[in-house]
Amino acid sequence: MLVLTRKVGEKINIGGDIVLSVLEINRGNVRLGIDAPKSVRVFRQEIYERIKEENLGSSQGTPTHIAEASRLWREKRAGVKH
Repeated sequence: MLVLTRKVGEKINIGGDIVLSVLEINRGNVRLGIDAPKSVRVFRQEIYERIKEENLGSSQGTPTHIAEASRLWREKRAGVKH
């Protein structure tokens, strides 16, 4: 891990197309500005962890759920009404 010290108004360049700016330091909080291409997704760590958990949960359908979804899909295609 690279550790840097910066003052308000100073910037860090990452990979040539991302710029991290120190905007404000106030009562133990650091306010950062991030200028990155739209193709680069930037998240706070706690949001990123929540997204990972939700994605993992949604991808772990049980075999029963998958079988039920498959059965309903086949019935819908066959025109069976409930």
